[in-house]
Amino acid sequence: MTLIQPILDELILTDEQFARICRLVYEHCGINLHEGKKELVRARLAKMLRKYNLKSYDEYIDFVLQDAGGKTFYEMIDQISTNLTSFFREPKHFEYLTQKFLPELIAKKQKIGRLRIRAWSAGCSSGEEPYSMAITLLEAIPKNQTWDVRILATDISTRVLQIAQQGLYESQRVAAVSVDLKKRHLIPRKEKNGEMYYEVAPAVRNILTFKYLNLMDPWPFRGPFDFIFCRNVMIYFDKPTQEKLVNRFWDILDVGGHFFTGHSESLTGIHHSFQYVQPTIYRK
Repeated sequence: MTLIQPILDELILTDEQFARICRLVYEHCGINLHEGKKELVRARLAKMLRKYNLKSYDEYIDFVLQDAGGKTFYEMIDQISTNLTSFFREPKHFEYLTQKFLPELIAKKQKIGRLRIRAWSAGCSSGEEPYSMAITLLEAIPKNQTWDVRILATDISTRVLQIAQQGLYESQRVAAVSVDLKKRHLIPRKEKNGEMYYEVAPAVRNILTFKYLNLMDPWPFRGPFDFIFCRNVMIYFDKPTQEKLVNRFWDILDVGGHFFTGHSESLTGIHHSFQYVQPTIYRK
C-alpha cells in the first residue's frame, strides 16, 4: 500500500473521467460540479482508490456503478460533498428567530390553541445547525406550557449524520455558544485523552430526528413546516435545480412560514412565490 500511494496521489484525473463523475453525481443528487472542483474531486477520490486497491479513476467509477447495495456510491458522495458548519453559524438568522419570528409564531399558535411547531434543517451536516435551531426554540417557548416541538434534520451524507446523531463536540466546535446556553443545553465531558468535549443535552436531542435524504428524491413527509433552513446547500445546484427545490420548499411550508438560505445564496433569477423579508430570509 505504501508503494502505490505516491503513484495514486499523482494520478491525473482526465477531463473525460471528471465529466463521468460529474454526470453521475448530478443525475443522482443534483450537485453541479464545475471545473474549479476538479482538483478537490481528484484528491478526495484518490483516497477511495487506495482503500479499494484500484489503479485508475475509470476503475473506481466502474466499481461504484457495479455496487448493487449502493454503499460505495454514498461513500463517493461523502467524499465529494463539503460539510463546513458550526453552532449558530450566520447569527443574524438566529437573532431574527429570537427577536421577531418565534415571538410572533408563538403568539399566533397560542391564540389558535395549537401549541405545535415544526422545523426542518435541510442539509444538516454534522448537526450543529439543527442543534442550534433546537436550542433557540427551547429558549423561546414558554416554560409554563407544554409544547409539541419537532425538528427534522436531513442530509445526503451518512458519515456526517452519524456525527450529528452522536451529538458530541470538541470544545472549539462549541465556541460560538454562550456560557449561559452551554450551561443549560450542553453537558461537559472530559475524555480519556484529556480533551474537553460537550454533549448535547437530552432535552435538545429529544426534539430532533436525523434522517438520510437526497433532496432530489420524493420527500417521505407532508409538513407543513413553520420554518425551513436550507443554507449553503443550493450553491451546489444549477439554476433549474434550485428553482425546482425552492418551489418544493414553498409547497411544504405553512402559510406565514419562513425559508432561510445561506449568506452566499439568493433567489435572484429563480421564479418563486416567496415574499422577500430581508437578505436570505423569505416568507410564504
